[in-house]
Amino acid sequence: DVLEEKHRAREITYNASLRAIRACASVIRAVHRREFLAARELIAEAAAFLAEADAAIDGHHDVRYGGSLHDAKKEFAEANLTLAFVAGQPIPGAEELRVETPAYLNGMAEAASELRRQVLDCLRRGELDEAENLLAVMDDVYTVLITIDFPEALTGGLRRASDALRGVLERTRGDVTNALVMARMQTAIEGESPTPDR
Repeated sequence: DVLEEKHRAREITYNASLRAIRACASVIRAVHRREFLAARELIAEAAAFLAEADAAIDGHHDVRYGGSLHDAKKEFAEANLTLAFVAGQPIPGAEELRVETPAYLNGMAEAASELRRQVLDCLRRGELDEAENLLAVMDDVYTVLITIDFPEALTGGLRRASDALRGVLERTRGDVTNALVMARMQTAIEGESPTPDR
């Protein structure tokens, strides 16, 4: 009976987690299209799936830390943080999102990596100031995450996520730098007055 109950809890958690992950992936796509209202609706949908999973595993701590729910909560944190970064909203904390700290921190690393796409879109539109602002957010997140020095077992693989973010950050910094240099050169060329013929 105990095992049957745990199995039922695990199945509910697994299915709810998958649905939450799918909803969070749709949030990210909506944010990149700057469809913030749709993103918020999808976040509410994902939150309902996570609440269902949490309710199913109440009293089954061994099921809680089985993996699928951690991944779903990480994706949920990523979706919320990506929306906050791009829409310029206050950044929600782990308690507000009802996710554990390791899932929150890993979600933050992935949200910062998602900003690369926004930066590139800004560069294509000629919005250099916004691109620099988003790059600064990426840099701030990386600066915070590398100060968290605990064993990987406690942070859920945060070091790997931080290392991946560093690579994305450096490529993005190079793209922004090149765009700024090109813009300055263009301005300088356009500012030169033509010399009269003699």
